[in-house]
Amino acid sequence: MKLSHRITHLTGGGSDGWDVFYRARRMISEGVAVTELTIGEHDIRTDPSILSVMNDAAVGGHTGYAMVPGTALLRDTVAARVQARTGVPTTRDNVLITPGGQAALFATHSAVCDAGDTALYLDPYYATYPGTIRGVGAVAKAVQTRAEDAFQPRAKDIDAAAEDAVSLLINSPNNPTGVVYSRETLEGIAGVCRDRDLWLISDEVYDTHVWEGEHISPRSLPDMAARTLVVGSMSKSHAMTGSRCGWIVGPEEVIGHLINLATHTTYGVPGFIQDAASYALSEGNHLEDEIAEPFRRRRALAKEILARQNTVGLIPAQGAMYLMLDTRATGMSGEAFANALLDTHRIAVLPGESFGQAASGHVRVAMTVADEAFAKSLETLCDFAAQLVSDKSMRFSETG
Repeated sequence: MKLSHRITHLTGGGSDGWDVFYRARRMISEGVAVTELTIGEHDIRTDPSILSVMNDAAVGGHTGYAMVPGTALLRDTVAARVQARTGVPTTRDNVLITPGGQAALFATHSAVCDAGDTALYLDPYYATYPGTIRGVGAVAKAVQTRAEDAFQPRAKDIDAAAEDAVSLLINSPNNPTGVVYSRETLEGIAGVCRDRDLWLISDEVYDTHVWEGEHISPRSLPDMAARTLVVGSMSKSHAMTGSRCGWIVGPEEVIGHLINLATHTTYGVPGFIQDAASYALSEGNHLEDEIAEPFRRRRALAKEILARQNTVGLIPAQGAMYLMLDTRATGMSGEAFANALLDTHRIAVLPGESFGQAASGHVRVAMTVADEAFAKSLETLCDFAAQLVSDKSMRFSETG
């Protein structure tokens, strides 16, 4: 029996780039103590007040089929939040509630891509992006950004790749780099989308994690609301990763078609989870600030540690919960460095190559362990890199 090409080639017919992560998890399962700085999973849990509302809603009977587009309350709450933050008029008719941001990414590409269409995304990228595009039958095409530009995309590079494309996927604050796209960058992207008649899919799940600059939703730029689909989620802003509650914000006509898609695929999100999400969003900034504060604090720690050495470089960490570190001075690929760090010091980070070729020779560090353990691990990583550089220099002098 034959499986579809679409399902067997989600990762392009090769590895999905997460081999170091899987190896670290196997080590942990075998009883080896490993400091995990890999995935974006908070080291604190969902706030008890959110869980209390969730429990009360479930016990109170909100456990049956919820409305497929989402409850009126949550759609209204998301719409009000988006309108307040962007200034763009937004109603429930512009909102679809989804089972997390990943389902929203799949749905948005389903809405704008036919089989065989080219869909653009930026490299480095979150690991699921190309597979999501392939999953809807489209052709995934990467546009590389550059470390020397702090991974800010160049409009001319996107334009050069866009001749046969129908959509562009962006992510700011960015995972994996931590870069927040500047207004100039976003205006350049918007210009290409208008000139090339592209749909813009904007993954904004880290919009509450901004340490420098400001988060600008491209939907708020001139003439962009009609061609932009925004993906949001409760996962990062409220440490609700396992609750699987996200949304799409876009033109009313598109949302109508996406509701039809949801009817034939996910069939909505549990009502008791939506009630908890409505409560969490209605509480304003204080719950979001509590979730964001550890990453703000650890980012400051990281800047202090990295400033004391000159081997490992830090890509501007302006947002999200990650650091992108430049380890090219060691002469190793990001994958080789990450494996060596895991073998030698039992510290797990993800290779830059897991997120595309633009971040080769880099590693991504998730700021998701307690401050003391985070600082110690980062210091060890820097010392290890310095030792590798010293060993390389010594070998060169001996053979030179």
